[in-house]
Amino acid sequence: MPCEPADFTRFFDESFAAGPVMAILRGYPPKRTVELATRAWDLGITQIEVPLQDPDAVPSLQAAVAASTQRGLCVGAGTVTTAGLVRLAREAGAAYTVAPGFDDDVLDASLAAGLPHLPGVATPTEVHRAERSGLHWVKAFPAAHLGPDWIRAVLAPFPRLRIVATGGVDAGNAASFLRAGARGVAIGSALEDSSQLDRVAALLAESAANG
Repeated sequence: MPCEPADFTRFFDESFAAGPVMAILRGYPPKRTVELATRAWDLGITQIEVPLQDPDAVPSLQAAVAASTQRGLCVGAGTVTTAGLVRLAREAGAAYTVAPGFDDDVLDASLAAGLPHLPGVATPTEVHRAERSGLHWVKAFPAAHLGPDWIRAVLAPFPRLRIVATGGVDAGNAASFLRAGARGVAIGSALEDSSQLDRVAALLAESAANG
């Protein structure tokens, strides 16, 4: 069923209310994808993204979706850069789409498919385009290059914006993006680094304590 941009806002507001961390599971075979998704869920991370950089990633997305339903959760499809990939995401059972940039065709396809969409932005012009399209949740990418100061600067003229910092974010720098005003952070390799797991858990606990 088609949806409106306002539906995207409600969806992501509710999704990130449970916690500010999203896990990105890129390039793993289905079994490993489910293992890492389970690790994330056990830590308290409810948002999982499986990128569809090529059709070979579809089985991993399908496996994660199947595992998520057993917990009453959902999984999104990332690196959705064409309308065709929106179709693949929907057919695989993804609940939402994520892109590295802002593309009108991908937005329109996601709207038509009834899938909330999180577009990537890296400039105030792209932020403005997103807001003019009715989108208030965006992905700051690549966040490590943009930096926390970019988050603060962009939120000044766009105070309604909700930003998910993505790209080069790990347990070591995630808190700095949240302190700068990001509503969420996306991590990837941290889930395979045992030295970072405790810090991710601490970040989630601090977020829960702060309400």
